[in-house]
Amino acid sequence: MSDVSGQRQLGPRRFGRRARIGAVSAVTAVAAAAGAFGATAASASAARPAHAGGGPSVTSSYFGSTVEPYTGKNTAVYRYTLRGGGVTANVLSYGGIIQSISVPGRNGQVADVTLGFKTLADYVKYDSPPVTANGGPYFGESIGRYGNRIAKGTFSLVQPGVGKVTYTLPINNNGNTLHGGLVGFGSHVWAAKTVNTRGSAGVQLTLVSPNGDQAGAAGSPGCPNGCTGFPGEIKNVVTYTINSHGALTIHYKTTDESKNLNSVINLTNHSYFNLAGESSPAGSAYRQDIMINANKYTPTDLTQIPLGYNVSVKGTPFDFTHPKALGAQIDDVSAPDNAPAADNQLLLAQGYDHNWVLNQQTKWTTGPDGLNLAARASDPASGRTLTVWTDQPGVQFYSGNFLTGTLVGISGHTYRQGAGYTFETQHFPNSPNQPNFPTTEIKAGQTINSTTIFAFSS
Repeated sequence: MSDVSGQRQLGPRRFGRRARIGAVSAVTAVAAAAGAFGATAASASAARPAHAGGGPSVTSSYFGSTVEPYTGKNTAVYRYTLRGGGVTANVLSYGGIIQSISVPGRNGQVADVTLGFKTLADYVKYDSPPVTANGGPYFGESIGRYGNRIAKGTFSLVQPGVGKVTYTLPINNNGNTLHGGLVGFGSHVWAAKTVNTRGSAGVQLTLVSPNGDQAGAAGSPGCPNGCTGFPGEIKNVVTYTINSHGALTIHYKTTDESKNLNSVINLTNHSYFNLAGESSPAGSAYRQDIMINANKYTPTDLTQIPLGYNVSVKGTPFDFTHPKALGAQIDDVSAPDNAPAADNQLLLAQGYDHNWVLNQQTKWTTGPDGLNLAARASDPASGRTLTVWTDQPGVQFYSGNFLTGTLVGISGHTYRQGAGYTFETQHFPNSPNQPNFPTTEIKAGQTINSTTIFAFSS
């Protein structure tokens, strides 16, 4: 994929020359770090690519058809299969969804390590249905226009020549807008084409979101008083590529094609991971070790909107600066959470569903493409490891709290709590209403690039 050096970033982070180091050497470099990450040295230095194999490749196949909301027309959907380094990833043109990622373990046994559905019909019906209460599971989706929550579905922007304008969005989660509203980017059919570059292969997906996207008349679902929708025409290009090390890269290129309308944008991927395999028994994800490169997180109110400031994770169940089992403290409501709110944070979210503020990048946490270390997960039984790299300032770590056994996954098993977890690399929730958070505003005519890498080893 194209070089993204010198790109403009949302928020304060900027990066210089692109670092050309492989996923494995990058993990090893992190292992040499001092401080909180020194404890990962032994396991990280032993990491190796998921598996040796041929050069990266991409193929496609017809996956069905569904009505595209923007056009109202029945539209073909395709599945793109990316192979590299022994890893196989299936990506759908519907929703920009990662349907599955198959990774070998230390004994060579291959398992699908993401949660998903078997058919297009299931994705359309269950993944992010246009309902006004709690959305859906969003398995594998490309989330937009705004990943995570916007408080009360409203925000204001200063528009050129006009001044401050207030915008309203459909409400679909505890009185707030979640993951773009009732019909977010994960519910659209994206235009797709295969891409092959030096050392990688993949698929490029494109979706143009019109000015007023998610607008609704008074009384329409989620819009009791009417919704203006998001301002500006936004072109989104999301490119998935895999390399010979089995690292899956997601590159986001977003352009505000309006002449005089600013907007907000916060794109992410909502894949749920379970390194033991998505068909593993309920609770298996709780036994996997998690490390998050963050000394602070953003506590929330009763509706899971950040209170507007960060608190230390030290001495709380939110401290993943050293690897620990996901389930080690997930039910420990007697432990302090360093949040001044009256309600315990683990009770509010029924587990982990919070934004961690990633630590400032250092030479020890710099990985592929010059990205910062976000998180790392490992499954002791299979030896599979996932390392997440990003240029975003935060990561929403979600422990699958609202999986209740009502959904049947790709292998015919039901998904319950403990079935998987997400690393949603992102800007902070409700940033448009929090001036002290890194900005998510995109100006008229501006292009913003961002990259996240999911690197696998065993």
